[in-house]
Amino acid sequence: MSEYYELEVAGLKRKLPICKISDDLSIAAFVIFGDVELTVNCARELLKKAPPHDVLITAEAKGIPLVHEMARQGGESIYIIARKAEKLYMKDIFSVEVQSITTTRRQQLFIDGKDAGYMKDKNVLIIDDVISTGESLRAVEKLVKKAGGNIVGKMAILAEGDAKYRDDIITLEYLPLLDGEGKPLLK
Repeated sequence: MSEYYELEVAGLKRKLPICKISDDLSIAAFVIFGDVELTVNCARELLKKAPPHDVLITAEAKGIPLVHEMARQGGESIYIIARKAEKLYMKDIFSVEVQSITTTRRQQLFIDGKDAGYMKDKNVLIIDDVISTGESLRAVEKLVKKAGGNIVGKMAILAEGDAKYRDDIITLEYLPLLDGEGKPLLK
């Protein structure tokens, strides 16, 4: 079995570690943390495809450097993070449940009432690093709708597995699911 899957995205090549999920299924782990060049390039390429919007939102945690860089390059002064835990500074909290492919248990996402108020009646663009099952994306959508925001688009660097067939998400590249040996599953 190969240890890495090579991916080209935003003009850069990266070797992604292969992680075994079961005997028949593996994934290539795309981790943007710490890779400034990748973050900057992906943010630039996503902004070229982004619909007009008033505010960006992402779920904690891997989308944070991406949404920060998109806001910086786009000249935006605020972005919103849906947190995985309530924080002491949060008031009038909005929350929803989520079950992601990369976590072993159900989680909740939270936004502060102030952030919810900021999104109300605004055009909101949802950002993520990888969309696979779409569960995290659905949870963020619920938060935005609960806050009264208008979702104008959903974007991710990569569509993994069947997410490539979704026409409601703007992505840069496709990341296949892998078999137990680390070879792309054909679909």
